[in-house]
Amino acid sequence: MSPGNKELLKKVRMIVPPMLEKFHKGQLGRVAVIGGSENYTGAPYFSAMASARLGADLSHVFCTPPAANVIKTYSPNLMVHPIMRELSEVPASQQPAAQLASPIIKMLGNLHAVVIGPGLGRDTLMQATVAEVIKAAREKSVPLVLDADALWLLQEQPDLVRGYKECVLTPNVIEFARLAKSVGLGEDDLPDTGEAGCRKLAQALGGVVIVRKGAVDWISDGEEAIVGDLEGGRKRSGGQGDTLTGSIGTLLAWRGVYHEGIWKTEGNLNKKETLMLAAWGGSAITRECSRLAFKKRGRALQASDLTEEVPISFETLIGEKEESKL
Repeated sequence: MSPGNKELLKKVRMIVPPMLEKFHKGQLGRVAVIGGSENYTGAPYFSAMASARLGADLSHVFCTPPAANVIKTYSPNLMVHPIMRELSEVPASQQPAAQLASPIIKMLGNLHAVVIGPGLGRDTLMQATVAEVIKAAREKSVPLVLDADALWLLQEQPDLVRGYKECVLTPNVIEFARLAKSVGLGEDDLPDTGEAGCRKLAQALGGVVIVRKGAVDWISDGEEAIVGDLEGGRKRSGGQGDTLTGSIGTLLAWRGVYHEGIWKTEGNLNKKETLMLAAWGGSAITRECSRLAFKKRGRALQASDLTEEVPISFETLIGEKEESKL
């Protein structure tokens, strides 16, 4: 491992809270995943379970009723809320996006971070509902992670997140190109899809953090750029990005309590730096999960294999603090 990566991991470790007897349930991470529809139940589960297995105290999933019935059978450890609706599930005369978003918005003040997009789909009512949630999250300064079809929404409405510096987007190469086009960046404006291109897109979106997934993960807020280049596995099965979003969600939650100062913290890191560290840390953990799972499964690797490696990857890369041990 390079000296630069060792230094970054040392800083990520600073924002990880110790497990102290004085803490109560929920203090060390309350994370929600919004997504999950009739045809897509795996993605929100993988994201929420990555969040939970990394160490968030409470992990929620907001999805449609058909998805909820399935996701509840995957694990009893998640809190699954059947609040979302697809257009086919409501009367043709109604499109109550604001009404559907209302109970989620009411919970935002009790959440440390929200992941939007895994299993969301492109149904117009689902998209309109999460647009309402994004607006409310901005007003309440709740950190967001947007992936998958939440990025599809941003192609149509980039102003939803433009200038919101508590937001992380995790596009793959194709999603990156679509986002760039939506904000008016052409081929001449993007020298590549690596460091320079990632920086350009982040700038065009007013300083949101971009995690451009690929052979290496480029991470930029438009000013600084770092690379996630830890070794990963070689199987590109679907769903691995959900481990990334869930991991970033938990790290954002821990970032929040780091800045609250609920334990004797170190490093005196500022919010701009810790946002980048949370994004990079999620990349590092996901890549290590992929590497470990690929060593065991090889060509047969599936997204669920990464979930099992999350706690091992945390221990390998970051390690538990002494005051957390019995």
